[in-house]
Amino acid sequence: MEQPPLGPVEALERIAFLLERDLAPTYRVKAFRTAADAVAALPEGEPARRVADGTLEQVKGLGPKTATVVREALAGRVPAYLAPLEAKAAGWPPVAGGATLRAALRGDCHLHSDWSDGGSPIEAMARTAMALGHEWAALTDHSPRLTVARGLTADRLRAQLDVVAELNERLPSSFRLLTGIECDILDDGSLDQSVELLERVDVVVASVHSKLRMGRAEMTRRMVAAVASPHVDILGHCTGRLLGGGEHRNEGKPRPESEFDPDMVFAACAAYGTAVEINSRPERLDPPRRLLRQAVDAGVLFAIDTDAHAPGQLDWQIYGCARAEECGVPADRVINTWPAPRLLHWTGAS
Repeated sequence: MEQPPLGPVEALERIAFLLERDLAPTYRVKAFRTAADAVAALPEGEPARRVADGTLEQVKGLGPKTATVVREALAGRVPAYLAPLEAKAAGWPPVAGGATLRAALRGDCHLHSDWSDGGSPIEAMARTAMALGHEWAALTDHSPRLTVARGLTADRLRAQLDVVAELNERLPSSFRLLTGIECDILDDGSLDQSVELLERVDVVVASVHSKLRMGRAEMTRRMVAAVASPHVDILGHCTGRLLGGGEHRNEGKPRPESEFDPDMVFAACAAYGTAVEINSRPERLDPPRRLLRQAVDAGVLFAIDTDAHAPGQLDWQIYGCARAEECGVPADRVINTWPAPRLLHWTGAS
């Protein structure tokens, strides 16, 4: 059955979503999201009136390209900017496998908002996760030491907890946004946030973001100390690698894997009940297959996460699911398949 044409706001948001999913430059995406917000804020009937009198581009937030999308959508046509994106999207997902596991997922444990280095407000991330079929998602903005990513100070994190609580009052009861943090693992394995706040949030992802070239023995001790913490739920993107070349890969210089003893780290994860993240970002795909298979053999739990920094990137879980199926990850060991109450009981937040 043919879908009805999108309205101007929906068309602008759809373009932004597809651009984000394809890792388009942030400035390009922002133009369409800004335009969508501008049009949504206009009184009913005003976009059509402005098209008729030629004043559409006078609306703050609209430029020539976005105004053209609005005009074409109001005329009942598929905007010319959207058409090739939809044609490309017809081939989604661009990986083989993963569909069965993806259908079993109920949530995403790792996503960012514009409170740190994400590109969209918290509510936009939550509503997109809900639209993709999730029952829950965990907001995990960065911790304070990562200043380049506008990591949240203790006071900003406390304020964010209040914002999430208020948002959950407005969201449908079928979906819940969980509180969380992606906490830096410091050089000695300690965590970059106060114990009081680590105990208050629902989900803690701990990741190494600095001194990635640390010696193997030192890095192993650092990671084992972190995953042994009672406050850590998930070990994020464990090798820290960045891939180069090909579609959806890192545009900058590739970054090699950090060196550590995977036997010791994964054994610690299994012993302390810390999940190993299967990071679905296409420029990370971390851990590599050989380590993912090793983690399966170690008996760990897994979290298949997007590490999304924009709404469209929340659709990336299929990449992690495909790799998980390929490497023999049992679905019953993937914490994203759990309903929120079970997850929160496991993290100690319930």
